[in-house]
Amino acid sequence: MVLGGGVPGSDEESSKVRERILRSERENRYLRRDSDDRKVIEEVFDRSTMLAVEELIARKDLGELHGVVSAGKEARVYLGEDRDKGPVAVKIYLTSASDFRKRMGYIAGDRRFGKLPSGSRQTIYLWTRKEFKNLQLADSIGVAVPKPIAFHKNVLVMEYVGVPPTPAPTFAESEVDEGDRDWAFETIRDLWKKAKLVHADFSEFNAFKYGGRDVLFDMGSAVLSSHPQAEEYLRRDVTNMVRFFRKRGIAVEEPGEVVERITN
Repeated sequence: MVLGGGVPGSDEESSKVRERILRSERENRYLRRDSDDRKVIEEVFDRSTMLAVEELIARKDLGELHGVVSAGKEARVYLGEDRDKGPVAVKIYLTSASDFRKRMGYIAGDRRFGKLPSGSRQTIYLWTRKEFKNLQLADSIGVAVPKPIAFHKNVLVMEYVGVPPTPAPTFAESEVDEGDRDWAFETIRDLWKKAKLVHADFSEFNAFKYGGRDVLFDMGSAVLSSHPQAEEYLRRDVTNMVRFFRKRGIAVEEPGEVVERITN
C-alpha cells in the first residue's frame, strides 16, 4: 500500500490515506495487529501523524507503509518499505499517549536537547528525535542496533530486524547462552565507555536474537553518562540482565561487580 499522491497535508488526502491503512490492516491476515477497530487507526493516524508520514515519503525516506507488527501503550511499529522495496520498521509514537510526561526525567539533564518542551505533543516529538540520535550514536561506535534511517515529528524509520512481516524474537522469546550474556554486558560497557551512553531500559524484552547476532533496540530512554541519574540507570540495566541470565541458569557475577568493572 503506497502512501502518496494527492495534495500532501490536505484533509481529503489524509482521510484517503487513513482509509487505505484501515483497509490494509483488515485485509492483510499475515500481519500481526492488536485490533481492527477504527478507533485504533484513528488513535495512531491523526492528521499531524499523516502529515509526518507524507513528509517522509516526499523526502524519499519511506516508500510504502503496511500493517502493524508490534503494539504498545506509547508506540506502534509498522512494516514499511523503502524506495527500493526493502523492508524497514516504522515506529509511530502515539500523540494521544498520556504517560510521556512521566518520561521527562530521561530528557531533563541531557545537554543535547536544551529547554524542555511544555506540551505533550512536543515532548513526544523530542522523544522521537532523542531515540534517533541515540541509535545514531550507538551505531557509530559499533553497537548492534537497528540502523536509523530518518525521523519526522513522531515517526521514526529504521532497519527492520526479522523476516517480514515477523519481527525478530527477543531474548525473552529465545534460548540464550553464555555468548548472549557476554554480548549484553559488553554492549552495556561499550555504550558507557565509547558512546558515553546508558540504555536505561535494558532488559530481555529490548534485545533481539536473530540471524546469528544480537541487536539492542528501544533506545528512547537512553541518556548520556553526564545525566544526573546515569549511574543509577546503569546499575538498573546491569541488575536486570543479571536477574534474567541467572533465571535462565547462566552464571553471572554480582551486579555490583559488573558495574565496577564497567565504570573502572
